This record gives sequence, structure tokens and C-alpha cells, in this order.
Amino acid sequence: MKTVLSFTTAILLSLTLFSQTNPSLVEFPVSDYNFGVITEEGGSVSYSFEVINGGTSPLIISRVATSCGCTTPEWTKEPIAPMSKGVIKAIYDPKGRPGPFNKTITVYTNVNPAGTVLTIRGQVTPRKKTAEDTYRRRLNDLGLSATHLNVNRVFVNQTVTDTIGVYNFGANPIKLTFNGIPSHLTVEVVPETLKPQQQGKITITFDSNKRNEWGFVVDRFSVLVNNETPQNNLISVSANIEEDFSKFTDEQLINSPKISFVELNKDFGNVKEGESINHEFVFSNTGKSDLIIRKIKASCGCTTVNPKVTIIKPGESSSLSATFRTSGFTGRQSKSITVITNDPKNSTQTLRLSGTVTKEE
Repeated sequence: MKTVLSFTTAILLSLTLFSQTNPSLVEFPVSDYNFGVITEEGGSVSYSFEVINGGTSPLIISRVATSCGCTTPEWTKEPIAPMSKGVIKAIYDPKGRPGPFNKTITVYTNVNPAGTVLTIRGQVTPRKKTAEDTYRRRLNDLGLSATHLNVNRVFVNQTVTDTIGVYNFGANPIKLTFNGIPSHLTVEVVPETLKPQQQGKITITFDSNKRNEWGFVVDRFSVLVNNETPQNNLISVSANIEEDFSKFTDEQLINSPKISFVELNKDFGNVKEGESINHEFVFSNTGKSDLIIRKIKASCGCTTVNPKVTIIKPGESSSLSATFRTSGFTGRQSKSITVITNDPKNSTQTLRLSGTVTKEE
């Protein structure tokens, strides 16, 4: 019995001595802190993590890294004596960061050079937006929520409507009128006259049938403020006009046209500036009805494309003649050509002319 007790005592004594002489004990009583709900307008919040040197040698915090620039660390710079404490302070700035957050702070020491990870988390309640936040585009005292309206995809024979918000920042009423409105756009403002600090909206309706175009289009009109023309007073409206194939039956899809190009990309290699690159993009209609070329558009005015025909019968082949004029261009070049057809599965195809243009010496 004495032998057993002596052996147990020896083990306990050894463990005690080990813990007292081990220089590699660094402790963080709290490694994960939750701020709970904080407000964006309330400014920065902070929490100080306590670090304990449980070893027998001085503890040195060599570096502290954070996972985001929104978190700023401060820490005890002088060595922490054995059985003493230091702090790692994490300061979080919620400005412009509404919603939940979860950030890490990695602490590197002479005890653990691989780093110890601490965490702060919480939920930021967004601040209430002001008129300056919402109406950031300014035409003198008139504020607009945007000067570009993208109505995205619009099918042929479809009309879409969207709005732009307006606000009077001035001390006098503002009357809005418009110039240069394209015939396929309808523009209305309510109210027509904005009182000081009053908001309203410009309603824009896009009629693709009247636009009579295919693919990506951009239109512009100007805003007059009290019959005056301020600088940068254009509003742009963009859309992508497409054919609606969503209602096609299986039979219609089976009997539809199909465009098949021999190649979509042509690498013309190395040429001298000033040379013209000419290439024929050959294609076939491998479908069962007439293939119609709706539109061909090059990405650059330096490139022209001419189709030999715009209606291709089933089983027939044709080509598009593409010319890239290299004058004024040097280095690696890539010019795209967009082809829009009535192929329901590939209504938009992109061709490309690529190569390197070297400057003439």
C-alpha cells in the first residue's frame, strides 16, 4: 500500500513540477466574444481579450493580425512576466458594414509562433439612410438616385417600366422637364414641381416594339431644371432586346433553325500596324427552318462585318466577312463580333478576331 501511495505521490509531484517549470503556457480565458446587436451609427466597439502567462519565462506578443481592415488590434507591447496578464484589444468599426460579422484576430507570441486565433462577432443594425445617401447624383439642387437605368432583358413587343428617385435639396421649388426623349421611351415625373425637401420619381417606360432593334442598346435624354440645362444632365437607359423563345413547344424547337460555325475564334498571329485583317467566318444552318440573321455588331468601329445573306435555308452554308483595321492599335488585340439570330438555343453567338499588332518602326 505504501508503495502504491509513494508511486502516486511521485506522479503528482512530477506533474506539479512540470507545470511550474514549463515555459510554454499561454492562456486566453476568453477566445470568442459576441458583441450582440450594435448600431452602425454608434461608432466603433471594442473588447479586450485577457492573456495570461502561465509559464516560467517572459511572454512576448510579437505580432497581431486581423482578418479585416475593419478590425484594429492593440496589445501589450512589453514582455509579460510569468503569472502576469496582458491584453489584446480588438476594435471593430461597423461603418458601412450592416448585418452579421465574424472576424478573427491571430496572436503570435514567442510561445506559439503559429498563432492563437481569437474571434469577435455580432450583428450591426444599419443606420437610417439620409437624403444625401439615397440621392447621390446632383444636378445643382436636384438630387437623383441614379442617372443610368438598366431595364435588363426586354423581349420583342414587350414594354417594361422602372423609376428613378428625385429630391429637392434647395430652398426653392424645382420644375422638371425633359429634352430629346426617344420615341420608344415614355418619361413622366411626379410631382412635376418639387417643393423644397420633397421627393418624387421619374417613371420611364421602354417599348421594345418601337425601338425596333436587337441586342444591347443605350438611349439618352436630358433633364432640365427650371428650364435650365445643368452640367452632366443626361439620363441613360439601357436594355438587352431578345426574342422570347420560352413559349416554344417541343415541336417548334425540333423544327427550329440552328446556326453552326466552323470556328468562333480566329487568331491572325502577328501583323504590322496599318494592315487590315480579313477573315470569313463560315457557318451552316443545320436546323429544319429558315435561319434569320437579326443583327451583327462589332465591339469596335475598327471592325466591320458583312453577311453575304441574312436568310439561310436548312442545309445551306454562308459566311460573314470580318475586317479589322489595325491602324492605331498595337499589342495584343481581341475584337469581338456579336451575331444575333432566330436560333432558339443559340440566339447570340460571339465571334472573335485575336492577334498581336506590332508598331511599324
